[in-house]
Amino acid sequence: MKLLANENIPLASVYALRQAGFDITAISELSPGVSDAHVLRLAEAESRALLTFDRDYGELIYVRGLPCPPGLVYMRFLPTTPTEPSQLLIKLFAQKKNIVQGYFVVLDRDSIRRRALPVPANITK
Repeated sequence: MKLLANENIPLASVYALRQAGFDITAISELSPGVSDAHVLRLAEAESRALLTFDRDYGELIYVRGLPCPPGLVYMRFLPTTPTEPSQLLIKLFAQKKNIVQGYFVVLDRDSIRRRALPVPANITK
């Protein structure tokens, strides 16, 4: 799965994920300061799961109906080091091949919760 790191993901974690073989693009390298709506459109257009510390994305997707990426990981902790997010993400992705695909994943240091992402209106089951 391709990844998109929101601007609040430390670049050290982005570099560590690339070193581990992940295809990851970072908003802080592409377009610093863009809106959350723009980030969602980019993630959807490029079929990239979004990685973020920003809890607003749940409301943007589920309540406001903004574009939905193929997966989203909301990290609900304050990192103790710039590479801690990448370490936890690598463990998450190692658990199951498609653990994020189609889900809004809430990642804490010691727990994982998943909720299915909404199905876009133009896609039927």
